[in-house]
Amino acid sequence: MNGQTRSHIKPGMMVLIVLKQDQRTGKLTQGIVKDILTKSPNHPYGIKVRLTNGQVGRVKEIVSS
Repeated sequence: MNGQTRSHIKPGMMVLIVLKQDQRTGKLTQGIVKDILTKSPNHPYGIKVRLTNGQVGRVKEIVSS
């Protein structure tokens, strides 16, 4: 499942995000969602989240719920 719809993402989910500094390369970082930062229900580049380790990026893929 992709990370463009806010309602699909909940705190505690395992996701793959792209960090700001990795946007050019597309390198993905795996982590657990702590906070959802995007307010709109959809975003074309992915919903912005903060992981439990403090990293912030846009969700590219939901690994598990």
